[in-house]
Amino acid sequence: MQRRASPEPQSPSLTHRERFRRLMHFQSVDRIPHWEFGYLDATRERWHREGLPERYDDNESIERYFGTDPLMYLPINIELHPPFEGEAEVLEEKEHSRIERLPDGMIWEIKTTGVQTIPHYIKFPISNRDDWKRFKERLDPEHPGRRQTDYKKLGQELLRSEVPVGVNLGSFFGTPRCWIGFENIALMVYDDRELVEEIVATLADLYYSQLEKALQHVEVDLAAGWEDICFRSGPIVSPAMFREIVGPHLKRVCTLLREHGCTVIWTDCDGDITLLVPIWLECGLNCMFPLEVHPGSDPVKFRRIYGHQVLLRGGLRKHAFAGTKRDILNELKRVEEVVHDGGYIPHGDHLIPQDVSYENYRYYVREKLSMLGWRDDEVAQIEPLRNVSSVWAGLA
Repeated sequence: MQRRASPEPQSPSLTHRERFRRLMHFQSVDRIPHWEFGYLDATRERWHREGLPERYDDNESIERYFGTDPLMYLPINIELHPPFEGEAEVLEEKEHSRIERLPDGMIWEIKTTGVQTIPHYIKFPISNRDDWKRFKERLDPEHPGRRQTDYKKLGQELLRSEVPVGVNLGSFFGTPRCWIGFENIALMVYDDRELVEEIVATLADLYYSQLEKALQHVEVDLAAGWEDICFRSGPIVSPAMFREIVGPHLKRVCTLLREHGCTVIWTDCDGDITLLVPIWLECGLNCMFPLEVHPGSDPVKFRRIYGHQVLLRGGLRKHAFAGTKRDILNELKRVEEVVHDGGYIPHGDHLIPQDVSYENYRYYVREKLSMLGWRDDEVAQIEPLRNVSSVWAGLA
């Protein structure tokens, strides 16, 4: 396999933007970008006890502390506008929990003592067409509140950007799933498919209209969406149904992006995405993320099957970072050939869990940067890595 992305020590330094563009087009780079994907709250709490300075208390600040490369996104409004606002209505107080109704109509039960967990969802905000009307009126592409950015001016400014410029692609099926509920939408595609299709089409029209306004003036390097509709056994709906309901709308938006020179288009989808990858590729979405390995979304597998048709992000088994140093090195070695082949930015395959110690994470990042071709003097500028030695260069 030709190692197109192998770092070239003698090549001049590239800007972050140049480096990203070259990597994602399988061209040589001076080093490979260092990105991460965040941390669970419990992980941050553990790391504060183990040496992480308290002032680094959210994903962005911790990633910055560990020297991740920068990335910026256009201010594009593709959400509900105006959003549902107001205080939650308390419906019932229990000994250890509380049941609330949110302004959008969601009813959930949240814990008030002990370790915080995902809320127990009792009623989702959309269960019929009357509920949908309340949402649809807030998805008007021409609402004056969506026209807050001078894209012409911003486009001129960003021509000189040294960091990659991204734009939000939206969520075609994940957003309806959040509004309707997992089990409910799995049934609704049979019980009232026309309603699901209308919701997807309405969202797609909003995404297309707002992207079109921005892309007329701003040159972007990537588009990023999310779905989160896959689990260990695959997607919520069959691939055929996804292709029929979502495919035409996703392809329309991806075509618009590509017409404006954006050729790196990803979606964030957990679980086993294997059955959806060929459909995404048909539609023009070509980057897979975050590649949860345990369910089956392995970057090594996808590169073997699809070659340079796919671009990749993530794909390092996060729980391997909780093992020994040898476990961490083995996990990095597992993807090394894909890293050197190009079109791949490796990092944890989801938020770093609390079983990963602060020292292990420091070691993982240090060795990962060695694999990515970072020079020792570059690593020395990252405060938490200054006293972490690397054995990568000596590995066979």
